Amino acid sequence: MAALFDRYDARDIEVLEGLEPVRRRPGMYIGGTDETALHHLAAEVLDNSMDEAVAGYASFIEIELKPNNVVTIKDNGRGIPVDKHPKYPDKSALEVILTTLHSGGKFSDKVYETSGGLHGVGISVVNALSEELTVEVARDKQLYVQTFSRGLPITKLKKAGAVNRRGTSVTFKPDTEIFGSKIQFKPSLLFRMARSKACLFRGIEIRWSCAKELLKEGDTTPTEAVLHFPGGLEEYLQTMIKDMPALTDTPFAGIANFPDGKGKVEWAVAWLNSGEGSCSSYCNTVPTPQGGTHESGMRSALLRGLRTYGEMIGNKRINSLSGDEAFESAVVLLSVFIKNPQFQGQTKDRLSTVEVIRLVEQTVKDNFEHWLVSNSAASKNLLDVLIFRAEERMRAAQARELARKTATKKLRLPGKLADCSKTKTSDTEIFLVEGDSAGGSAKQARNRETQAILPLRGKILNVASASTDRLRANTEIQDLAQALGCGLGADFDLNKLRYDRVIIMTDADVDGAHIASLLMTFFYREMPELIKAGYVYLAQPPLFRLSHGNNVLYARDEDHRDELLQSAFKGKSKVEVSRFKGLGEMMPAQLKETTMNPKTRSLLRVVISTSSETSHEEIKETETLVEQLMGKKAELRFQFIQENARFAREVDV
Repeated sequence: MAALFDRYDARDIEVLEGLEPVRRRPGMYIGGTDETALHHLAAEVLDNSMDEAVAGYASFIEIELKPNNVVTIKDNGRGIPVDKHPKYPDKSALEVILTTLHSGGKFSDKVYETSGGLHGVGISVVNALSEELTVEVARDKQLYVQTFSRGLPITKLKKAGAVNRRGTSVTFKPDTEIFGSKIQFKPSLLFRMARSKACLFRGIEIRWSCAKELLKEGDTTPTEAVLHFPGGLEEYLQTMIKDMPALTDTPFAGIANFPDGKGKVEWAVAWLNSGEGSCSSYCNTVPTPQGGTHESGMRSALLRGLRTYGEMIGNKRINSLSGDEAFESAVVLLSVFIKNPQFQGQTKDRLSTVEVIRLVEQTVKDNFEHWLVSNSAASKNLLDVLIFRAEERMRAAQARELARKTATKKLRLPGKLADCSKTKTSDTEIFLVEGDSAGGSAKQARNRETQAILPLRGKILNVASASTDRLRANTEIQDLAQALGCGLGADFDLNKLRYDRVIIMTDADVDGAHIASLLMTFFYREMPELIKAGYVYLAQPPLFRLSHGNNVLYARDEDHRDELLQSAFKGKSKVEVSRFKGLGEMMPAQLKETTMNPKTRSLLRVVISTSSETSHEEIKETETLVEQLMGKKAELRFQFIQENARFAREVDV
């Protein structure tokens, strides 16, 4: 068996042809195989129609959701070219676009000045991941039709008769082999997508229809609707906030071109009397749910505009205002159109074009300052409320900090500790993690109210073999002691412990186990009462991620992985198995779900047996084992290895 895996030569190198890479790794192109990824297929087709509209060639788009998870998106644009492609003379341009990655008319500005599609993969990815896809193109008063399945043409491009219209119609059904049979298009999500697109371009009319039997009880999505917002984002914002009381009579809204023909920006902002704000941003009509450089520019524009206005009217408290109050407490709609935008990933969730920060900031700031001056009474009221909120936030932060200090001393906390906000100890916990990388993921995954994170640099000092002076001088040990607040050795006081649980969270590998053993040795030697009282735990992060379609499970080790392959994934082909290199390599959402969320995680409590049945010999045996494995005498560890090596199985080296 070993010889089989030792062979590795040219025959083992696979070359994926056509759209096979998309079917093998759909997550790379649409972000996964879940409900969000399914709806991303519809967004890709809709974006193509929107690009035609923005370019001035389409005036309406039709979206129809049919039974059996079928969607049709139709426009009256120019229609996909159907003539022979010069590079592939045996294929039409339509077939090339539908079956070839990185093909399309958006790599230059000859056909589209701005567009949501950039890489020439959108419609071909939809084709690759569809059980069946049919394209109808009306060009030059002639209708052309071609059908595909799982990325391959199953019919030739053929003429279907004369027509007195133009445009493209795409009807597709997502492949159940990729997405499973349970995930279905949601009318509410598709309708919301259509409505947001309609508001982003004033010249487009989107006609929505949905089979009535697809609406579940309580779903208020209309079966038919014509979506048109001639007032753009401002009109859409008014429909969003409706009768919700705002701090100004009218929203701050507008549209302006960037200098030197670099694009344009449209915005609409309303500050509400109560409740949290939100920001919906777009680039070339593509939603950017994770924000990006255009949101950064908008945030800076609002803050700088308010500060400039505050200084102009002599408001001395203006410096207390931060971007949190200026931006996060507002309902913001923001749309930019630029050439050659740069996104993070094919799913375009975040805009990363650096130049957009300056363009949006300067353009919006100038308009905002003019709006503030023109509405002086409302602007002064807005400024007073935002400054009051800023000062309230500062007072609350100071109160939380004071509440977490003990009554007998001022507690100095280590700077790298990300503390929790809860003032009482009950139900709070601190995670001890290895390194800043894992600490960064853990900080994003935590519950800020009850979970604190303390990153430790490398492997902490082995206290079983270190002198007292070295222990007291060690930075990591002192940071840990300060964070816990209960003292070391003879100074230990359990009543001063600042958390309800101390959780050691290290990588699920040999190095992680070694760091965990060093920490347990520290607690055993310096804070034994902490273990005896049941405050110390070991987190159980997974080592493997297994996925097939929409089914994702995590395995804690090799044995658990093999068990899942023979049970939950038995009989499944192409099960994706990936090994986590460490906690820092895990996405915050994965770390939260598997290791940090109290509802879904597993913890091991570290205990020292203190029952009445525990003999003096057993207690002495524990002390001897700690000294043998962690003490100063290397010969004792060597002896232990010699005596127990025969019991080792599948050692991870």
